[in-house]
Amino acid sequence: MGPAAGPRLVGMNHTSLTSTTVPGLLAGKVAFVTGAGRGIGAAAARLFAREGARVLLAARSADQLAAVAEEIRGEGGTADHVRCDLADPASVRAAVGRAVELYGRLDVAFNNGAAGQPPGPMDQLPEEEFDHVCTVTFKGVWVAMAAEIAAIRATAGRGAVVNTSSVGSLMANPELPVYGAAKAAVNSLTASAAATYGPEGIRVNAIAPGTTLTEMLREWDARSPGTIAQLNALTPLGRAADPDEVAQAAAWLLSDRASYVTGTVLRIDGGMRA
Repeated sequence: MGPAAGPRLVGMNHTSLTSTTVPGLLAGKVAFVTGAGRGIGAAAARLFAREGARVLLAARSADQLAAVAEEIRGEGGTADHVRCDLADPASVRAAVGRAVELYGRLDVAFNNGAAGQPPGPMDQLPEEEFDHVCTVTFKGVWVAMAAEIAAIRATAGRGAVVNTSSVGSLMANPELPVYGAAKAAVNSLTASAAATYGPEGIRVNAIAPGTTLTEMLREWDARSPGTIAQLNALTPLGRAADPDEVAQAAAWLLSDRASYVTGTVLRIDGGMRA
């Protein structure tokens, strides 16, 4: 008698084992993204579409939005865009409503839009700049979340929201003090929303990116040469993130694979706060 035969896969070959199509993280979902014209928001819109979502891009710059949406459609994705000013609550509510008009529902939202501040000590920031940062970066998120949760509740019934915070909200931030404070307020709002809407099956989380190669960071580095190098020196991974690396975390948190995660602020910082 020969050696015992091991188990065999009858009727299967190598090709059939490797050709199974895995659904995208966001397959079948409708996603709304603010700040989607560039940086992390644009990277997220592209990624969400690749992962199967129908995406509505929102920001102030219609030209940038149109270019990103056209790129997504050119790659076979589903995307449209709407102009949205986070400083104008009516504009924000209308943009969220547009997602429902276009696609019939809203499942997930990524609140990435924000207003930066000129780097420097807090006593040197003009009051009008303070008001603008807080209006866009904190109040704008509050307005968007309220509209998104209402839309999710009325259509999909269950869903998820992710807000973009910053690693600078988790520590002293002498160069960007008001921006950091506004993002810390977003962290608190995220936790409160998670506790409020969790019983309805609506999850709310935030991501806290570290040094990320966005236009905002490059502009800061141009004004203060060496900024990116200094930040990288504080980062165990020794480099800045590509916007897509940050978007990947947002996609996971919005997906059903993060179904038991809510109320968290997830650091994507290369170990800066380790």
